[in-house]
Amino acid sequence: MNRPPERREFLMQAGLLVAGTAVFPTYASTAQKVPAGKDMKEPPENPAEEVSPPEDLMREHGVLNRILLIYGEILQRLNNGKKFPVEVLAGAAGIIRNFIEDYHEKLEEEHLFPRFEKAGKLVDLVQVLRQQHQAGRRLTASIQARASAATLNNPAERKALSADLDLFVRMYRPHEAREDTILFPAIRSIVSAQEFDQMGDQFEDQEHALFGKAGFEGVVEHVARLEKSLGIYDLAQFTPKV
Repeated sequence: MNRPPERREFLMQAGLLVAGTAVFPTYASTAQKVPAGKDMKEPPENPAEEVSPPEDLMREHGVLNRILLIYGEILQRLNNGKKFPVEVLAGAAGIIRNFIEDYHEKLEEEHLFPRFEKAGKLVDLVQVLRQQHQAGRRLTASIQARASAATLNNPAERKALSADLDLFVRMYRPHEAREDTILFPAIRSIVSAQEFDQMGDQFEDQEHALFGKAGFEGVVEHVARLEKSLGIYDLAQFTPKV
């Protein structure tokens, strides 16, 4: 799925950017564009969808959650002495490093945390989140170093890898939940409407600069391939028989 066009490009294409100011059309001003027999209140076909900064960050947490599911499955197999494709672990840890830590968390550290600290709002929470980012990076480095066949054949290394995965999952579950329910919903209260829109543009520009045209959707496809290799892609398998 292609990512929607950037806000400014969309407004230019739709003819809605007038003297640098976006104006929203009314039904009266667009009446001549509605084909005969169409309901005037019917929404336009294929409307351009914009992703706000909080929504953008939350859906990136969806990627993190799917990696945590992969980590959880691998952790269970490690603890039960079962095999798993070590390349799946390496791939999952690579997504954590490149997409979550070097992109998503950098956005938080450069665009969100300083604004909350300047506003004197949720400062204690931000401090803990910063510390957890650093702890997560240390754990990821350790996981990546142990994502090898040699580790699987070494009981002590398997145990150390299991401990790293457990610590990572245990920390990031509450970490992301606190951001989704407290930090991200408060973004609008500390920035102007103009800053809010600019932040969305900056997030999108950075995403495509780092991950190409496919952007977020390309990362999701990569996660899906890892899930399929591990045998946990089919959502129906998680439905309990009750």
